[in-house]
Amino acid sequence: MAGATSGETRGLHEGILRRQSARESSARTYARALPIVPVRARGLTIEGADGRRYLDCLSGAGTLALGHNHPVVLEAIRGVLDSGAPLSVLDLATPVKDAFVTELFRTLPPGLADRARVQFCGPAGTDAVEAALKLVRAATGRSGVLAFAGAYHGMTAGALAVSGGAPDVQAARLPYPQDYRCPFGIGGPAGAELAARWAESLLDDPKSGVPLPAGMILEPVQGEGGVIPAPDDWLRRMRRLTADRSIPLIADEIQTGVGRTGAFWAVDHSGVTPDVMVLSKAIGGSLPLAVVVYRDDLDTWQPGAHAGTFRGNQLAMAAGTATLAYVRENALAERAAVLGSRMLTRLADFGREHACVGDVRGRGLMIGIELVTPEPERREPGAPERGGPDGLGGAGDPAGCGGGPGADPGTRGVPDARTAPTAPGMPMAPAARTPYPPAPGLAAAVQRECLRRGLIVELGGRHASVVRLLPPLTISDEQAEAVLDRLTDAITAAARDHETHGPDRQRHPGADRRAG
Repeated sequence: MAGATSGETRGLHEGILRRQSARESSARTYARALPIVPVRARGLTIEGADGRRYLDCLSGAGTLALGHNHPVVLEAIRGVLDSGAPLSVLDLATPVKDAFVTELFRTLPPGLADRARVQFCGPAGTDAVEAALKLVRAATGRSGVLAFAGAYHGMTAGALAVSGGAPDVQAARLPYPQDYRCPFGIGGPAGAELAARWAESLLDDPKSGVPLPAGMILEPVQGEGGVIPAPDDWLRRMRRLTADRSIPLIADEIQTGVGRTGAFWAVDHSGVTPDVMVLSKAIGGSLPLAVVVYRDDLDTWQPGAHAGTFRGNQLAMAAGTATLAYVRENALAERAAVLGSRMLTRLADFGREHACVGDVRGRGLMIGIELVTPEPERREPGAPERGGPDGLGGAGDPAGCGGGPGADPGTRGVPDARTAPTAPGMPMAPAARTPYPPAPGLAAAVQRECLRRGLIVELGGRHASVVRLLPPLTISDEQAEAVLDRLTDAITAAARDHETHGPDRQRHPGADRRAG
């Protein structure tokens, strides 16, 4: 605030936070962990009411593909405002909507764009998920849904029912392949193969208790589940499995879309063409917008089958058109792939030297660092000593965030990482993996230390122990280095304090906090 003293700005900041705490719902989430009052923002940077500046790697939960207040977005919004066009038009046709749909279809995966239909939904991604579930049920005449452990699809009733935090069972739950905490204890291609076989068996076993479903819904990268990319071969297997059984495949690209993972859509990495795509967040160019895009033969529902007052947001469509075009024309997805790979490499190098970093993973500019509580003395029966020839760390591998040369963050805590034979036809796999316990308290401390250093990060994962980075695709090399400097410094400081005050062995139920 120009002309304001530091005391005045601090008083404004504290007063707003105090009134928010007194008047807003106890369901508020981000405001609890991030006690800031943004007043200005541009690109990666936010300025708070207290005069402090922050590097924003939350980006509106992945909404801000171009960062805050990008010039092409502002120009598009001003163009609509200055034109005198209506701002909300239900589902009527307008030039603004026509331009948005044209640009959106230009980016869709091959095989879908030529025969796609689009349904505009309420402005939140969770409503698009509801529409997608309603669509496949109407088209197939079936009711069941296949979903995955660790998923997050929204907070309305239907979307929550297919998420990992569902309070009761309304969908058949399948294992989602991952390396560090593989549900089968092996990870890698063999773990993904077992996950695929599980899904296939469930569908083909007449006594599985799961009738042929109306659809399968999945995230190509689980975001709130802990930043877990689906293996491309496994995703192709899910496509074949569903196509062979006439089960519509729904790809939830709400957080992964518009270049975030290093491809325009995350399914592009595997070459998979889903039957239905659920889109929101970045497609509105920072304003609320959500759509379902689907294959035309699924378009069997009746007029009004899914409606909403605010599905005609012209400002969001204009901002979305500008964002989609800018990402496409400036190859920002490719840029995200290169820069994301560089950031992951540096974080993996850091993790090898710090035992509290259990795993570093991600795709493009969707990055997660899982923090753990090391237990160096723990060994499985017959497993080698950690410092021995088959161990994972050096003989002096400490218990805290000191790590040790050669420690692998992807398998740290695995007593025996030697490969073991598997069933015929299956790839070689590491022996049983026992990852270290998650450290939600340490993760929360890292988030606080980041904020003190002027860096905004999010937490996620099953136990809220994964520090997440979702920077805008426009982040520069220099800004990326600044982000990593602040983050690694924060992890080191938080871990040192964590060791001093005792290890974190609590179990945290986790809280899905993806904004719709």
